[in-house]
Amino acid sequence: MLQGIRDNSQGWAAKVIIGVIVVVFVLGAVGVVGLGAPPPVGEVNGEEITETQLQNSSQQLLASIGAAASSLDQDLVEQIALNQLIEEIVLRQSAESASMSISDNRIDRLIVETDRFKVGGVFDPNLAARTIALQGYTIPQYKEALRQQFLLAQLDHAYSSSNFVIDIELERLVELAEQTRDFRYVSIPMGTRTLGIAINDAEIRAYYDENQDQFREDETVSLSYVLLDKSVISAEIELEEVSILEQYEAERSSFEGSAEKRASHILFEVGASFSEEQAMKAAIAAQGRIVGGEDFALLALELSSDIVSAEEGGDIGYTNGTAFPEPIEEALEVLQLEEISDPIVSEFGVHLVKLTEDVESAFQSFEEISGRIERELKSAEVELIYSERLADLSNLAFETGDLITISEELSLEILQSEAFSRTGGSGVFSNPALIAAAFSDDVLLEGNNSDVIELSDAQSAVIRLREFTEAMVLPLAEVQPEIAVILRSNMERNAVQELGDELLSTIGNGSIVETLLVENELEWINEETVSRSSPAVNRQIVDQAFAMPKPESRGGIESLTLSNGTFVVIELNQVNPGSMEILADDERESITDSMLVDFGNNDFQAYLGNLKESSDIKTQLAADRF
Repeated sequence: MLQGIRDNSQGWAAKVIIGVIVVVFVLGAVGVVGLGAPPPVGEVNGEEITETQLQNSSQQLLASIGAAASSLDQDLVEQIALNQLIEEIVLRQSAESASMSISDNRIDRLIVETDRFKVGGVFDPNLAARTIALQGYTIPQYKEALRQQFLLAQLDHAYSSSNFVIDIELERLVELAEQTRDFRYVSIPMGTRTLGIAINDAEIRAYYDENQDQFREDETVSLSYVLLDKSVISAEIELEEVSILEQYEAERSSFEGSAEKRASHILFEVGASFSEEQAMKAAIAAQGRIVGGEDFALLALELSSDIVSAEEGGDIGYTNGTAFPEPIEEALEVLQLEEISDPIVSEFGVHLVKLTEDVESAFQSFEEISGRIERELKSAEVELIYSERLADLSNLAFETGDLITISEELSLEILQSEAFSRTGGSGVFSNPALIAAAFSDDVLLEGNNSDVIELSDAQSAVIRLREFTEAMVLPLAEVQPEIAVILRSNMERNAVQELGDELLSTIGNGSIVETLLVENELEWINEETVSRSSPAVNRQIVDQAFAMPKPESRGGIESLTLSNGTFVVIELNQVNPGSMEILADDERESITDSMLVDFGNNDFQAYLGNLKESSDIKTQLAADRF
């Protein structure tokens, strides 16, 4: 809550904050001298794309993909990243040629309002500096990147907001999107059609011999291991109340009571075109209007140079006596609640300041915060003990030839795992680092203890091989029941397919079809006005019905096999176009909005394509650069 102005302001306060960031970077900047810049990886209308830009773009792309990124080919990733850079550059160049721009004031405001630069909801310049540096940017580079993003967003908005939908387009879409269909179908499920047919041992043996890969078990290991766990350490620790009380007294004495004041202001910013004398005259005039009964908040919205605070009635947040410029802090010390100051001069201009809150802070009681103090003291002790034992565990894992000494020295129980393969097991045995260690030469072949494996921030383990089982094909006797089920399923599937083919061949001969249906205990199921999203009919059947062409005279016939093996014959009888009349106003509005988005995206992609075609683009693919 203290220094809330940093979270709410983009005028004079924002400039202070951005200035702090710049200072941090200037003081912390480190120059890197190389042997010469690498050749560019591409060029767009004479503007070079550097290797560094490509690598940054590639890393951002991989980060957006997540865990699946590890399986992607690096050259493919670079090609995609390079194409993205090319598109960004041609769009930015187009925006700049159209004199589109973003003000420095807007960029500064965006930085101050970025959530990841805040601690407890308050902008933290040190956090911002570290975060920006970790992304590989200097402050000017980061601001320029934001500027380019906003320019591209302006272009995108120009296309997405400039389309319109005429009634005939909407009607055609509704006819298609809200279309329903009338059809009937017969389902022939797998079941008991082949139960009278025996499966002999020779068939089972033949399937086993031809499909042994289906019955192969991977190599597995089972482990002995010890686990260092913060939760176990925490359970060992019992804090005496006197320790908690001592910490409470230390915190209370360091607090020593504090006061928070909340203020609003109207800023008349001094600049090249507005002198301090002019600002003072404007402030005095505004003061007179307030004395005459006009509302401070409305005047802030009308007059203040600090746009963000003006939108909040001039509110610039809280201070503990250090957040605002010194002249304002001095004025707040003597103002009464709701009183408005005379004009105050600071390095940012001339202010009228209003004291809106004045709260004397009181330190919380022992009962209110003892639980928090206990958790923090316990957590600190757990971290210390865990760190010490982790160091001991690492030494012992290397120095000893078994887990017994580790168990005795650190009072850790020796545990045993179930067998698991290279794909991992359950619990901690799904951890990739542990799996890799379990199948490493050091553990698997040499029989050594593993190094310490840090499973998480709270758990570490040392493992040792207990048993290794080589990959093998399971014996026939063990898998014979499984093979019998597979063969029976295949027979059922074939029987269903034969009956379905027979039914299809007799469609059109009513008496024969009906006889065939009765003999096999089947029947037509009629469905009318079924929509694309109908939950009442199997999804695969609905999709097939809507994929069929509109019948000319008699119904169209098609078949499909469902994922569960059921064979289905579908007869499409009628297609019913959707109608605008059945749409509620909100549905019509939603469809219109969706069409506008689609039109805008299509137009934007066409515009981007034209820009790329008309641009002079040269690229050097990754494979050719080395």
